Amino acid sequence: MRADQVTGPVAYHGEGPVWSPRWGGLRWVDMLAGDILQLQADGTVGRRHVGTVAAALRPRSRGGAVIGVERGFVLEEPDGTLTTLAQLWADPGVRMNEGGCDPDGRFYCGSMAYDKTPGAGALYRLDPDGSTHVVLEHVTISNGLEWSPDGSRAYYNDTETSHVAVFAYDAGAGLVNRRVFVPVAREEGRPDGLTVDAEGGVWVALNHGGVVRRYTPDGAQDAVVELPTPQVTACTFGGERLEHLYITTSRENLPPGHDPPAGSLFRADVGVRGRPVREFAG
Repeated sequence: MRADQVTGPVAYHGEGPVWSPRWGGLRWVDMLAGDILQLQADGTVGRRHVGTVAAALRPRSRGGAVIGVERGFVLEEPDGTLTTLAQLWADPGVRMNEGGCDPDGRFYCGSMAYDKTPGAGALYRLDPDGSTHVVLEHVTISNGLEWSPDGSRAYYNDTETSHVAVFAYDAGAGLVNRRVFVPVAREEGRPDGLTVDAEGGVWVALNHGGVVRRYTPDGAQDAVVELPTPQVTACTFGGERLEHLYITTSRENLPPGHDPPAGSLFRADVGVRGRPVREFAG
């Protein structure tokens, strides 16, 4: 399958697409610009600056959004007011990168070093009561995180491991029994953002690979979406029936004029629907 281009190259480092009817459709981040982008009904793109970095976001059940920023979290109220929570670390060489919500309404966001120092990152969890917890340590590039439809599994990418990991999950124990879900050869791309469809299929964006792959719950690859640019970063399902797969791309480290579609938003109809986004309960 091939993806169709929806916008021009509107992002330097597009990431983290999320569809929610609470905010009228699709939002994603221009991560290193610190901006949240929104696809408007007329096809134009709105932009809002929220910090030095805008790493990831999810809707809140009370309205608004929770946002991972450079060194912590921001809460957006339904009226758009932003409340910045306490920084989680002081090191300016480490930033947030990607996240998602678990079936119990808790928001996770993982970090990485700007220079990709091995093991410098961690995966953090923000609970509805405002408390924060370190879930994983010694992470290099914390990336895609999403749960199976029944909530019993969580899929996760630490990009430098060259595989997609899977955890068992329950509310009390959290993420346990980490193991390899599927390996990805280095020459095929780097596991980046991911999403899970209504059938339990896992869609993984392969950065530097120019594709999004679908894996069945038992780890068999059964579909590929091709894009005209190699720096594919993340994907999510959207549309009124969650029938479209939206895919973000990046221009990071590209010289001006090189790879014109890079940084654009793409869309593919892949014959399966997504699931409604899990919301932050805080």
